[in-house]
Parts: sequence; structure tokens; C-alpha cells
Amino acid sequence: MENSFQKNVLSGFAYALATSGLLDQQAALEALKETTDNKTSYIDFLIRQRLADETQVARVASEYFGLPLCDINAFNLDLIPSEYLNLQIVRRRHGLPLFKKSGLLYLAIVDPTLENLYEIRFLTGLEVRLLIVEASKLKILIDELLNTVILSEIIGTTEETAASSIAETHKDDTHDPTAFDVESTPVINYVNKILMDAIDKNASDIHFERYEGSYRIRFRQNGVLYPIGTPPLKLANYLLARIKVMSALDITEHRIPQDGRFKFILPNKRSADFRVSVCPTLYGEKIVLRLLDPSHMFHDIASLGMDESQVKHFELTLQRSQGMILVTGPTGSGKTVTLYSGLAFLNSPEKNISTVEDPVEIPMQGINQVHVNPKAGMTFSVALRAFLRQDPDIIMVGEIRDLETAEIAIKASQTGHLVLSTLHTNSAPETITRLLNMGVATYNLASSLTLIIAQRLVRVLCENCKVAEEYPPEVLEKQGFKKSEIPSLKLYGPGSCDYCIHGFVSRIGIFEVLPVSPEMEILIMKGGSSIEIIKQAKEEKVKNLRESGLEKVKAGITSLKELNRVFT
Repeated sequence: MENSFQKNVLSGFAYALATSGLLDQQAALEALKETTDNKTSYIDFLIRQRLADETQVARVASEYFGLPLCDINAFNLDLIPSEYLNLQIVRRRHGLPLFKKSGLLYLAIVDPTLENLYEIRFLTGLEVRLLIVEASKLKILIDELLNTVILSEIIGTTEETAASSIAETHKDDTHDPTAFDVESTPVINYVNKILMDAIDKNASDIHFERYEGSYRIRFRQNGVLYPIGTPPLKLANYLLARIKVMSALDITEHRIPQDGRFKFILPNKRSADFRVSVCPTLYGEKIVLRLLDPSHMFHDIASLGMDESQVKHFELTLQRSQGMILVTGPTGSGKTVTLYSGLAFLNSPEKNISTVEDPVEIPMQGINQVHVNPKAGMTFSVALRAFLRQDPDIIMVGEIRDLETAEIAIKASQTGHLVLSTLHTNSAPETITRLLNMGVATYNLASSLTLIIAQRLVRVLCENCKVAEEYPPEVLEKQGFKKSEIPSLKLYGPGSCDYCIHGFVSRIGIFEVLPVSPEMEILIMKGGSSIEIIKQAKEEKVKNLRESGLEKVKAGITSLKELNRVFT
């Protein structure tokens, strides 16, 4: 009776999957409706949504359509006809011509029902024979082959041609020396492709690294570096020259570090700014590009990752006419984003806001921003003194690095100005002891400091593919969970799908927001240690960083392993 019902509802390959036991009836029906409505591949949808094992799907497809099931990794890649790699089916990762024989073109595919398979005969003039392969293996091989095609174009360019092309491109940039055209020679196109991929994949940094016998390119995505390419070593000088020209650096200087920046013009007339650092290493110069994307710098305070009470403390303190707010944490913990979000909250025509930064990462309309330039004598302390003569309401100092800067910032906060700044400490209580150790007087610190925010960034799990994880109760208790909440805990870890990066989609902050209460002021005046400050913070029910992180784990936002990675 059940099989009869399935036949009446499901048909074709969907019915074959359901009767094979790979997919339950309801999942098969919902997938069929989704792909029929959107006119997309049924097999591709099942694999992307992790509804069925791709190896088993390939086996059932082979049996149902009567096509050979093949291991694509066993084929000789030298036989692949490169002249067909520009076919639309290859570019979309749906199929790959494996070899030609006796007027036949053998094509590796995942889904034999795709309509554009029938166009191959017309486009190639050959009869086509289909072979079923696993989806992930096909995608990996196509990516490698397409990358090889791009690289072969570059390798075919002589050093003289590449150099002259770079010089010609630089010469044409008369309207804006930091801008350049997207379309040009193979070397330029390859660099442009890397930059566009970095933007598309929300990378924060690009690393070009030269070693003794190899070259590597990596993207930092969600705080973690991932290799994205290993071009031939002979391309190193071409890539280095191109990036130096784009950022107006000395192309003949290879002995000392150089810093620059450039504006990258995208085809849709959008632009992105890149900060460039070139540093000599043992085997050549390493290049690191920082992507300065305004869309990643401005956030609504509520979306930073703070809980409701933390947001309330931050916003109330921002609305005060004077005092000092400090954001602390290691490099890469998101302090700048928090500061810019605070400035965006404050920015209005009634306020005179000035910032001194090293460097200014994102230009912000309505705010007076100053670059630190020690060689020219423009230090944090010099800029701060100048600001105090400019009738400021709000001052942002990129970082408090020494006693002089700290004392000027404190003086400004005591004389009717709101001051925001950062400090490199591991927690909010440690910030107070760090400033006292710098030499700041206890009475000055107690009277000026109003709020300390310590933070870290953790990666956010992909809702599409995250998987349940189980831990022994004693492990969870040791990690910081309460014994009473352990039985009901539902923890998750990363999966893998086309919509995420190794199971993660973005990053979110975990925060320790410590308001300086009257009791805390008294403790600071007494020169209290960090242990005493931590005890007082607990009495005031201030969540520390670890506790805030565990809240994100309990909510399924991040994984326990990710939290431990951040705190290791």
C-alpha cells in the first residue's frame, strides 16, 4: 500500500531514490517541489542540502539511467581536451569532457537530466557518451583545470611583455593614480581575478608568499587563512611588479619594507580599497593586502554580538558628554569595528568628531580623520593636543600606546569630551591594571574611565549544514557549563556546503562589558589588583568573555571547538 502511494506521488529518479532507502518520501517530495519550481537540478539540490550521500546518489543514478559509474580520479588528465574547457557546462561545474575517441566525446556528469547536455553535440560536432561521477570530485577537478587554463595564459607571457603591459596600464591612470582598468593583459587579469575573488568571498586579507621552490596565495576568511592557489614560481616577479605599480610603490626597491594602498575599480563601477604591505623575506618579497570594505566596518551596535544589557550599557555611555570608553583585545579581535560602530551611532551634524588612527582604515563622512605619521612628527599625542584646540565634542584615539597619550586622553575626558580608544589587553579588568602599570594616576583613572569593552571574534556556524555534536557531561562541566543545564544542551559543529567556508559563514563578537560603577571607582582609587577587580565585576554580575562565548555556543551560533580555538 505504501509503495503504491509513493508511485502515485513520486516518479522517475525521485521515486527510485525513495524506494532505494536513500531518501524518505517527505524529503524526496519537498526536494522535487523545490527544484521543479526553481527549474534547478534535483541531484544538485540533494547534494548541496546534504539530504543524501553523493556516492549513493551517483550509484542509484547510474542504475536508473543505465549509464556507467566512473571514478573520475582514475582518468588520465593529459587526455582531457582543453579546447572544450570553455563550454558553459564546464564553467558551471555541471560536466567535464574527459576524452575523444572514434568521433565520440566522453562526458563526466552528475545529473543526466540537465537540458544543456543536449547542446554539447551541436557545439562540438561530436556524439556524446555520458559517464556518472561523484559531484565533489567533479567540482574539484574542474576548478583545478580552469585555474590551469588561466595560469597557462600568464606563463605564455614573456617578462618583457608583462613589464611593458604593467607600465602601459600605469601610464594610462592619469585621472586617478590609485585606480586601474579591470580589462588588460593576462598578468593584470590574473591579479584582478584574485582581488575580485577575495571581495566575493569576504576575505579580509590576501597573502602572496614566496618560498625556495614554490609560491602560495592565501585568503584570510573569517579570521583563518586558507590556501587558494599555488601559481608557478616564475610568476612571482610579475605579481609583485603589478601590485607595486597599483599601490604606487618603488618597483626597483627590494631591500626594505614598503607600505601603500590602492583603489580597485570593479566592473559594476563599485570600488574597494586595499592596504598593501611588502616585506623582504629569505626567498623574496612577501605581499599582504588588507581589504578595507566599508560594508564590513559599519554595524548597528545591536548586531555586533552583544546581549541586550551590554548594548544598553554601551549606548548609554556613548550618550554621555564626557568620559573614556576603552575597547580591548588582541590584534584581529574586531576592536576597530566596535569603535566605528560607536562613531556611527554618535555621528550627527551637532557633534564635532575627530579621530587619530594608524592608519585611517575607512573614510567616514562627517568625521575629521587624521593619519599618524611619526616621520613627520604627527604622533597620537601631537594629534590629540591639536584636537583639544579644535573645539571637539568626541575624540577617537586609534590606540593608547604610551603614558603620554594616555594622560592627554584622560585629560580630554575630564574636560568635557567623550574619548574612545583601544588597548591591547586580554580582559576588561586587566585594562585597569595595565593603565596603572603604565603610570596613570589612580585618581585620574577613576574619575575619567566610564566603560571597558573586552572582545573576541568567533566564527558563526552555517545554518544550512551545521551538525549536532555530543560531549560527555563531565567535559561540558569542565568547559564551564552549569551542571543543571547540561541535560538539555544542544551543541553544534561545522558541516560543509556550497554556502559557507568550512562550515562557517561569518564572524560575531563575544564581549565583556564592564561599566565603571562607584564601587569600581573606589577600588581603582585604592590601586586594586586585577583579581580584586574581577571579584567586584562578578559581584556586579558582569559576564566575562568565556561566559559570553558559552552563551553563543548554547544558542547554536558557534561551536565549542571554535570557542576554545579563540581562547587557546
